[in-house]
Amino acid sequence: MLKVDNLRVMYGGLVALDKVSLDIKQGEFISVIGRNGAGKTTLFKTISGMVKPAAGSITFDGTPLLDAVPWARAHMGIAHVPEGRQMFRGLTVEENLLIGLQAKKSANVAADLQEVYDLFPRLKERRWQLAGTLSGGEQQMVAIGRALISQPRLMMLDEPSLGLAPAIVDQIFETITALHKQRGLTILMVEQRAGEAIESCDRGYVLASGEVVGSGTREELLRDSSVRKAYLST
Repeated sequence: MLKVDNLRVMYGGLVALDKVSLDIKQGEFISVIGRNGAGKTTLFKTISGMVKPAAGSITFDGTPLLDAVPWARAHMGIAHVPEGRQMFRGLTVEENLLIGLQAKKSANVAADLQEVYDLFPRLKERRWQLAGTLSGGEQQMVAIGRALISQPRLMMLDEPSLGLAPAIVDQIFETITALHKQRGLTILMVEQRAGEAIESCDRGYVLASGEVVGSGTREELLRDSSVRKAYLST
């Protein structure tokens, strides 16, 4: 579904990503792990069109993406849940969710909203509340719901656990895993909490200093001594 080939991204004279390649098949859950500054967010911004690469290629279902503007990529079925949620703080929960419908034509807006509210009942209770007044966990629910309502084929989640209490993190990961297993949604996730990221995925990549330094299935990564030492503390 998604293929990234020899991607190179520069910020000024600094290399943020170098020769990064990865592929995602339809229905897979792929995790990318790495420490702060590894290039994870830059990778996502490049896939979604917010950053232009210096070299390499990205294709989605065989269609080259590099010349497509960000909104066109959303219309193709790529949904990006950004780091830090990035709510429209002065809009209500429901107004934030409805922004996700800009990426699709909906015949039944009420049904689309209800699908999100069924997944996150708390959002229905707060549907008229300003997004800026929500807790961090509730804002993450809105961010995921805003992406889901666009009926994506690929959902990219950038650090979904960032700044959240452990109990809320568990709930968010359970929801993401359910979306993958029950709906067959293709997921690409970058996450500092390596244990949860690896346990959730089918396959994963390890990113360090802008380069892919390892990859494998969930089981292979869990057995890899270098991954365990660097990211799992065992």
